[in-house]
Amino acid sequence: MKKLPKKVKKLLIALLIVCLCAGAAPFVVNGIVVLSAKKYYITPEEAAEKGADCILVLGAWVMSEGVPSHMLEDRILKGIELYDLGASDRILMSGDNGQKNYDEVNTMKDYAIKKGVPKDVIFLDHAGFSTYESMYRAKEIFGVKKLIVVTQEYHLYRAIYIARRLGLEVYGVNSDLRDYQTAAYDNVREFLARCKDFAFCVLKPKPTYLGEPIPIAGSASLTDDRVRA
Repeated sequence: MKKLPKKVKKLLIALLIVCLCAGAAPFVVNGIVVLSAKKYYITPEEAAEKGADCILVLGAWVMSEGVPSHMLEDRILKGIELYDLGASDRILMSGDNGQKNYDEVNTMKDYAIKKGVPKDVIFLDHAGFSTYESMYRAKEIFGVKKLIVVTQEYHLYRAIYIARRLGLEVYGVNSDLRDYQTAAYDNVREFLARCKDFAFCVLKPKPTYLGEPIPIAGSASLTDDRVRA
């Protein structure tokens, strides 16, 4: 059998190394995101001692009849627990309200009010279309500097990582109150999302919408888009 020329061998070896590096890159990125964020993962009791500007509850799927999914319900419940513990006197509900017939943030606020949270302490970010945008807008629109973010564990590391890279002092509290049927899908999706947001944290693109500042220390009513009793 005829031997390959040395130049061809070197080229093949170089291509193999590139392929191996490209294949390993997503795993390296995921490791960086998780490990760098893990030290800011705290308990509700620890959160109560941080004196945060707000408790940021990240949005999730709302069912067609306007009922929060189990995952979203658990995030809201954990946010309420933190509010009751005194982690902050402000809650920022951030989610997708970009379509007329789909509204995460008002669903979240209505649920929290029914559980006894005063409506005047609940701010709404109607344009939190992604985790990156929620964090970016928390800083640039609401003037948040220090926050407690609430979401499930699989998502919490990315949320913390993004916020820290954007210059926020952030701590995360896990809202896993049950098992979720979509866990396998969510973990695969999260693996890819960490890679995307790792790049976003380097490039720092602006979110879909910005707008006028609404200080978190001000009136929550400025974020309401409908009248409440």
